[in-house]
Amino acid sequence: MTQGAPEQDRAHAWLDETQLSCSIRGMNRRTFLASAFAVSAIPLIGSRPLPAFKAQKLVIYKSPTCGCCAKWVDHVKASGFDAEVHDVADVNAIKAKHGVPNELFSCHTALADGFVFEGHVPADLITKVLKEKPKIAGIAAPGMPIGSPGMEMGSRKDPHNIVAFTRDGKTSVYAQR
Repeated sequence: MTQGAPEQDRAHAWLDETQLSCSIRGMNRRTFLASAFAVSAIPLIGSRPLPAFKAQKLVIYKSPTCGCCAKWVDHVKASGFDAEVHDVADVNAIKAKHGVPNELFSCHTALADGFVFEGHVPADLITKVLKEKPKIAGIAAPGMPIGSPGMEMGSRKDPHNIVAFTRDGKTSVYAQR
């Protein structure tokens, strides 16, 4: 044997023992290194904000000249929705196509996941409908209620109903604000 042989033999014995120990626990060198790398990457992953959810898309039809509609779009975007906005000359045609009863018409119409959201409906109620999926066509904030999202006027908030409607035109109060 050469002069370094006893040290090499000890090193090989230690390596064999380590490999045996790792094998006993069901881990080979490759698995150990991969695990060590994964554990060391945790601080890097944890430092980046991860999205809480994929933004729900709202397809919005509004008049190009309506300022309150633009404010409502800002409201739904700030609430996490992905707003696809279409400025159209005749919003009433969209409302009729999607079964919004005439008495519930407002200034803009939004569509998401098969539901219709008419007017200044608060984002939390849109989220509730999309989560619970009630057997309705949609909900509406008829007219342009003062204090509703997009219709803010200082601290004034007029009480108003958010109305649910079905495809056959039946209506009921969904929420009160």
